[in-house]
Amino acid sequence: MTAETDHFPLAVEFAPATRDDWRKLVDGVLKGASFERLVSKTYDDLKIEPIYERARDAHVIPGRAAAAPWQIMQRVDHPDAATANKQALDDLENGATGLAIIFAGANGARGFGLPPTKDALARVLNGVFLDAGIALEFEIGPQSRDMGQHLAEILAARKIAPTSVNVRFGFDPIGGSAVRGGNTGDWNSTAKVFGEKISQLAKLGFRGPFAAADGRVIHDANGTEAQELAWALATGVAYLRALDSAGIPLDDARSMIYARMSADADQFLTIGKFRALRLLWARIEQSCGLAPKPLFVAADTAWRILTQRDPDVNMLRATAAVFSAGLGGANSINVLPHTLAAGLPDALARRIARNTQLVLLEESNLDKVSDPAAGSGGIETLTKELCNAAWSLFQEIERAGGAFASLEKNLMQAKVAAPRAARDANIAKRKDVLTGASEFPNLREKIANVVDASPVTFTPYGDEKIKFDALTPRRLAEPFERLRDISDKWLKLKGARPKVFLANLGTAANFTARTTFAKSFFEAGGIEAVDGAGSSDPATLEAEFKASGATIACLCSSDKIYSEHAVPAAKALQASGAKHIYLAGHPGDLKTVLRGAGVNDFIVAGGDALATLNAAYARMGA
Repeated sequence: MTAETDHFPLAVEFAPATRDDWRKLVDGVLKGASFERLVSKTYDDLKIEPIYERARDAHVIPGRAAAAPWQIMQRVDHPDAATANKQALDDLENGATGLAIIFAGANGARGFGLPPTKDALARVLNGVFLDAGIALEFEIGPQSRDMGQHLAEILAARKIAPTSVNVRFGFDPIGGSAVRGGNTGDWNSTAKVFGEKISQLAKLGFRGPFAAADGRVIHDANGTEAQELAWALATGVAYLRALDSAGIPLDDARSMIYARMSADADQFLTIGKFRALRLLWARIEQSCGLAPKPLFVAADTAWRILTQRDPDVNMLRATAAVFSAGLGGANSINVLPHTLAAGLPDALARRIARNTQLVLLEESNLDKVSDPAAGSGGIETLTKELCNAAWSLFQEIERAGGAFASLEKNLMQAKVAAPRAARDANIAKRKDVLTGASEFPNLREKIANVVDASPVTFTPYGDEKIKFDALTPRRLAEPFERLRDISDKWLKLKGARPKVFLANLGTAANFTARTTFAKSFFEAGGIEAVDGAGSSDPATLEAEFKASGATIACLCSSDKIYSEHAVPAAKALQASGAKHIYLAGHPGDLKTVLRGAGVNDFIVAGGDALATLNAAYARMGA
């Protein structure tokens, strides 16, 4: 018996299996097809193999303290400070261990947030025991840049020592400039003010960290994991230099910086990304002549994966994201409530956001094992490859003059644009599935309950003398949601949604597969699919089409039935007034004949669904 089977006695009854044994079985299934069919790629062009061997030389990556839970953060973003205070107290009483205080104009405000005033901050913290271990994290914008000083004054009035308060101040001037697309001055002048503000807060006794190296800027703009990592490194290094110039020793300066990253529903990439960040930052510290210390890493579930439509699915996405960030070693996690894309979340959505974390911590015990991914061949490989790709891009940013200079030269914007375009194409073709939006839509879904609140408006902060392309946040589902919005307006104006008649040919056994595909295809764009009963009789199809209220139609059946009945069916639909006729599936050798009979387009898996749906609306007069 070997060490490998000591704990699994039954294993000795079976012959050891090798990768070659597995490969022979796979080749038998592939039947001559290329093995590369089983290899996928990330948007960083990193290969994901179908199977990996155990990584035997792996080491645990230091992160949270042993068996320490991450901080359960809850957004405080209601524009009315008194209401926000009630929400915050309810959150703390029911399991949250920290508050993410969002100010209007911050990168993460998502259209809402507290007014950027001292009074609003004082009101929202009323009744919160700030020296009892509660974690605070500020998300600030230019208008709320003085919140650190305001907090100091509030603490002084309440006779609380700053040293006893656990607060991350969230200063991120470069990230703010990236999203706005400009800055009021050059980086040297901004860096000087940045260093002075942090020095003042440190002198008051605050422990920090103060500055956020915020990778969400890249993730929100649909960049890649390696790009998000490289950006966090580049902004972190820029802030290290600014603090060094302010006279703060590097050993102290590094403790003043933390990272804020997005966690999305791709669990392996998210785990690998969070692990890679710690290794990369340790390399930065070593380059500065410092012995590495674990970086504080805050996680937000990703904005870009949220959908307005069928928002309950967002709960599943958030669960996967929390799971991944937790196993990746995040020190704090902030779950964006599942209805946030539709408006300001209500009490139920906030409760679900809290409980998503509580269940994973208290019932699944995800915090009890340090770096549980250590040794996993796939995740170890992915972690290493992300490190290599991110470090290479980080070096390119440094050669360009650093994070701010890379924005001025539109370097980062160009880097992000390429994978964003590729992602857009895959979403349009429904290769990247967005459940509830591009696939499995529900035209009869319930409207999400959200709080009736108006976003805060305020005067823009100064004239932006330096301008460049903005890294604008964008949710992945937005193109399909725009079509659904058109459908909703149509319903409101005309009393019914735009319709497509599904001309089902033959029996259910013949047409069900392609009818299901066509229904999902059209309803993803808000075009209601009206099913035919199933017939190959032209007269019956004409009658069904006229009764459907549709102006366009789609033939649905098997290839065999198409060869026998598609031509007369198409002619019948054309004769009955169909403005446009589609056929579900590849036409093969029948393409020319079908077009001659009146079939205009063919909808297939991997086709550009967005282009087809937009064109359909144009034909229907939208």
